[in-house]
Amino acid sequence: MSESSAPDAGGGPRTRPGSARWSAGRVMAAMVAILGLLTVTIATRPASAADNPYQRGPDPTLASVAANRGTFATAQLSVPGDGFGSGVIYYPTDTSQTFGAVAIVPGYSALFSVEEAWMGHWLASFGFVVIGIETISRSDSADARATQLLAALDYLTQRSSVRSRVDASRLSIIGHSAGGAGVLTAVLRRPTLKAAVGLAPGSPVGNYNLSSDRVPTMFISGQRDTTVSQSYLNGIYPTIPASTPSAWVELTGGDHLFPTRANTNMMRVLIPWLKIFVDNDTRYTQFLCPLMDSSGISMYRNKCPYVPTSPSPSPSTSPSPSVSPSPSPSASPSPSPSPSTSPSPQPSGACSATYRTVNSWSGGYQAEVTVTAGSSAINRWSVRWTLSSGQSISQVWNGTLSAGGSSVTVANASYNGSLPASGTTTFGFLANGAPSTPTLTCTSP
Repeated sequence: MSESSAPDAGGGPRTRPGSARWSAGRVMAAMVAILGLLTVTIATRPASAADNPYQRGPDPTLASVAANRGTFATAQLSVPGDGFGSGVIYYPTDTSQTFGAVAIVPGYSALFSVEEAWMGHWLASFGFVVIGIETISRSDSADARATQLLAALDYLTQRSSVRSRVDASRLSIIGHSAGGAGVLTAVLRRPTLKAAVGLAPGSPVGNYNLSSDRVPTMFISGQRDTTVSQSYLNGIYPTIPASTPSAWVELTGGDHLFPTRANTNMMRVLIPWLKIFVDNDTRYTQFLCPLMDSSGISMYRNKCPYVPTSPSPSPSTSPSPSVSPSPSPSASPSPSPSPSTSPSPQPSGACSATYRTVNSWSGGYQAEVTVTAGSSAINRWSVRWTLSSGQSISQVWNGTLSAGGSSVTVANASYNGSLPASGTTTFGFLANGAPSTPTLTCTSP
């Protein structure tokens, strides 16, 4: 054994004469390198936070995302129905900044207060404003639940007493069972949503085609769910476009009612999903790409890496008006989306309108029109266009229809006529015939 590796009396290697000075030099160099790295880390971390004005809360850990409370103190308030049955809002008490929001709807015949209320303070403590709603009727269809989810977001951002705490540009939705099917309908109606989570999403109406889904969408299902089975979801999940971020998490041993009780395994994937796409917070990608903790998870399908949309220079501090929907249109046949959008010019007059085909099926289609005020506020609006041959409108929501032959006009409803300068609202309709892209004329008054 050479002298340089011979053990000393204490069992450690003996040092060659003169090598202590050489070792000290190496240690000093290593320390300088480490300090340099620390300096870079310390210097870049604030810059990263400054680049994302939506980042909320301290750096996350696996333990923190699995905890049943985040770092924000929370409060709650009950609200009456406004396009939905009734609701409870849970919100951070911090008034120094705005927060993204999430609306939650229960499943068929269920009550939020009984089954999903446990999520309210949990999510709010992680830096979200949450509105959980009861539906107008416990037997409401998936379509109706979609309408009420969007109505809840509009109420939250426009008329609620906590609207100043909400960034109306960062909204998301969660639903269970038929409420989850409502989520799948809502993402097609409102592609500006930042994130969606379907908890065992399913509807007896039939399978959903999400080929026009542009909202980052997560499915969470139960391994032993016989109501919304893996084979059922296998018919839906693959229809999400490759370009749309999506994930499917199956919980080990979970039945159809897994979201109706506090569930850490569910929340430790749901919270990172909302953080990434609602808050643009890349600190949370580590928990999903790859899956950091697979305990309690029997299957995980993903499209890693998850890259959120780059935030705008400064967060919105006041709500951006949109629609407060009226009762849902009746359920339509299982749709095959066929998106079509009319040009979106900047409004130069009192108002402008743009058209989008949301879904289409044999003999009919669903469409949405966005009304945008011009450079001045308006109190009323109406949109006119001419139907193509074979088309007729069977139902309109969030507007009042007048028709004479092929000429149709939709005027504002009582609650969405007033728009601030550049403010927007939407109305939708079901129609017979084949979809087209009409030329719209918007006037006010």
